Amino acid sequence: MTACPPYRFSVAPMMDWTDRHCRAFHRVLTGRALLYTEMVTADAVIHGERERLIGFGESEHPVALQLGGSESDKLAEAARIGADFGYDEINLNCGCPSDRVQSGAFGACLMAEPGLVADCVAAMKRAVDVPVTVKCRIGIDDQDSEAALSVFAQAVVNAGADVLIVHARKAWLKGLSPRENRDVPPLDYDRVYRLKQAFAGTPVVINGGILSLDEAEAHLAHVDGAMLGRAAYQNPWLLAEVDARLFDASSPLANRGEAVDAMRPHIEVELTKGQKLNRIVRHMIGLYQGVPGARAWRRILTVDSLKEGAGLEVLDAALAAVEGQGRAAA
Repeated sequence: MTACPPYRFSVAPMMDWTDRHCRAFHRVLTGRALLYTEMVTADAVIHGERERLIGFGESEHPVALQLGGSESDKLAEAARIGADFGYDEINLNCGCPSDRVQSGAFGACLMAEPGLVADCVAAMKRAVDVPVTVKCRIGIDDQDSEAALSVFAQAVVNAGADVLIVHARKAWLKGLSPRENRDVPPLDYDRVYRLKQAFAGTPVVINGGILSLDEAEAHLAHVDGAMLGRAAYQNPWLLAEVDARLFDASSPLANRGEAVDAMRPHIEVELTKGQKLNRIVRHMIGLYQGVPGARAWRRILTVDSLKEGAGLEVLDAALAAVEGQGRAAA
């Protein structure tokens, strides 16, 4: 049986969220899902502190680097650096609507310039041997999303893009804040389905408003992959079912406590490097969402992890609290 490609299920790149500690935690929960970095600008990769910005652990594979930029030579250089670091995929952000992205002439505003994006993709493809992918919206502002998305997709596919990842909402760069752009523009999943029908030979991944694995599976009847963002971050335990349900593989964990224990080595190593506990465990706060003791778990991790010298004893206390309340509820 042919193995399912990693893009069949992925966790979206999310600024300030999907850092290396988040990815380490998500990898504990699923061995097969494709994980993404936060968006990093090409200039930052070229000129910045690379290990801090794009360093990752071997356990994170398969993992993709998302780049932001609009200059083909810089994106090609940043892609090469990312590939040399060992990333399994290089992704170009053409969907982020934030003000700082617009001011840099990249992100969602690039959907108005398919030719420029095609040049960037072609340059990145020449620079690396790993897949180069594009993440976009169905359109921006007053664009006719039916026509505009088709033109954009055709340009980047002709340039060699290996996968198209489409957030099934428009981005309104004029009139909506970045936060509002995540929820206010209506979802149009059918538009993404039609895109897949038109580009049968190119993998298409759908993103936007997907809240559960049931919904992800439903989308997989129409497209090649599903990408979850906030739902996977806020209720991370759902990732523990991904391998069995979507990749026909065994799940790595039997319960949430095993996930906590599996994170201990990563936490220990990072603490010895001088990392603060709260920077790591903030990604674990949603682990017990919806079960007895979740409030105690969140409170202990949130408050006690900020204390000077906080270490694994905070995790022990939080785990004891949630497990104690769980036994009481039973």
